[in-house]
Amino acid sequence: MVEKIWLEHYEEGVPHDLQIEPKTIPQYVAETVERFPDVVASRFMGGSLTYRELDLQAERFAAVLASFGVGKGSRVALNLPNCPQFMIAYYGALRLGAIVVLCNPLYTGRELTQQLDDAGAEIVLTLSRFYPIVRNIKEKTKVKTIIATSIKEYLPAGLRLLYTLFQEKKEGDRVKLQPGDYWLQGLLRRADGPPPAVELKHDDVACILYTGGTTGLAKGALLTHRNLAANALQIKSWLTDLKEGDEIGMAVLPFFHSYGMSTCLNLSLLVGGTLVLVPRFTQEEILKLIHRERPTLMPGVPTLYIAIINAPNLKKYDLSSIRVCISGAAPLPREVQDRFEALTGGRLREGYGLTETSPVTHCNPIYGRSKAGSIGVPFPGTEAKIVDLTDPAAELPAGEIGQLAIRGPQVMKGYLNQPEETAAVFHDGWFLTGDIGKRDEEGYFYIVDREKDMIIAGGYNIFPREIEEVLYSHPKIKEACAAGIPHSYRGETVKAYIVLREGEEMDEAEVRKFCEENLARYKVPKAVEFRDELPKTMVGKVLRRALIEEERARGKKKGSAG
Repeated sequence: MVEKIWLEHYEEGVPHDLQIEPKTIPQYVAETVERFPDVVASRFMGGSLTYRELDLQAERFAAVLASFGVGKGSRVALNLPNCPQFMIAYYGALRLGAIVVLCNPLYTGRELTQQLDDAGAEIVLTLSRFYPIVRNIKEKTKVKTIIATSIKEYLPAGLRLLYTLFQEKKEGDRVKLQPGDYWLQGLLRRADGPPPAVELKHDDVACILYTGGTTGLAKGALLTHRNLAANALQIKSWLTDLKEGDEIGMAVLPFFHSYGMSTCLNLSLLVGGTLVLVPRFTQEEILKLIHRERPTLMPGVPTLYIAIINAPNLKKYDLSSIRVCISGAAPLPREVQDRFEALTGGRLREGYGLTETSPVTHCNPIYGRSKAGSIGVPFPGTEAKIVDLTDPAAELPAGEIGQLAIRGPQVMKGYLNQPEETAAVFHDGWFLTGDIGKRDEEGYFYIVDREKDMIIAGGYNIFPREIEEVLYSHPKIKEACAAGIPHSYRGETVKAYIVLREGEEMDEAEVRKFCEENLARYKVPKAVEFRDELPKTMVGKVLRRALIEEERARGKKKGSAG
């Protein structure tokens, strides 16, 4: 039995445990619609949907799916950015008992083929601009029907006309559907009667989200209704000053990622909040939206907050509405946290999670004690421990480095079609995260790094995060990433990739000197590369692996040239 020493650091009002009722996501939707029918559920480019309107549209979409033979357990894929259609289809498919397969709309045909085929998706709802990609791979998958939707469909009438006249032509959005495929709005208009009633259980699978996990190809994490509800309820309990029916969330995080799905989409549903939907992140547009829409909650990733604090025209915008932000997906540099809080007056706290845990498991107290470099303490109802890297049965004491293991109601059911991979990440009921970490004497946890990101150079174990923390503290550096690159003698060596703040100049010698003053000698980067930008995922997480692959490709070219 793990001793929950972290409970003493919970803020007043945060429960020590949560009783998760055996309810499904559609049941939570029905409750919110009953309580807040006229509250605006979404704002999107000047248009809006109330909870009553959202529910009606979701019901119609469920009826559409039923007309195509979709029922409990059928797989419905969503290939969409954040837009009203995503919310409608997500809640509509779940109402029918279908399993939602969440796809990144920027995936190539090869990537999409692998996921749709693995998931067994029968229907895909896609944005019209991505229709040609989906159509091109349809025959390689089990997909029977493609439903297309235009981004303009939920815009106000005037903007919809302007989009039709100008933007569609510019972006090539006028697509002609092939026989057997349909436009969403035509189907919704023809939907006849309510969808059939389906008996759902809280432990039925609700979503399949793909994750790289710790090894190999992307794996489909099976998340149940209970997993999703539990995590949204945990987040809700952590934010002790939420005003139900009155919160405004900025949905910059994509809904097709578990982080955006839980901290934006499902959390907002539980509290009857309004979501400002952001289909694509740009620095200037986000500042304009914050200034105009007055969001109170803005979950995000460090790159979002870095972009905001480094905006050239920042003084033009009022950011004071922001009250709480939880940062995840990557380490949050303390310099970024301090500057963002000073600018907004809100609280920015680092948390932690994985796709397999729906995703959030830890967070620093919002108004209580927040520790620099820590992911905080486990959520209510969540247990965590550090185990030996070679023996997951052996729990390590405070201060020792090992693998983080988690147990709680938000932990996935397993991986789709991969019993061996599932067995490998579970030990005696605990999920093994693959992340290397430690906890201190007070129960705060720290992620040292992912096991696969650890650099082994000259026999030393080096963790990129501690190098990046130092680099981010330099006033000239905007973004940084440290990675282990191949080295003929040391096996690997440390390289730093740096993006400078606008107008700043710096050379490799200055970087190395600064690191030498703040790091042990063996951790100091042996190479430095200055770049205009770093490769990132749609969520904004820096793709360290992409940088390493670039280095390997360069090495092969040099080898062949020699």
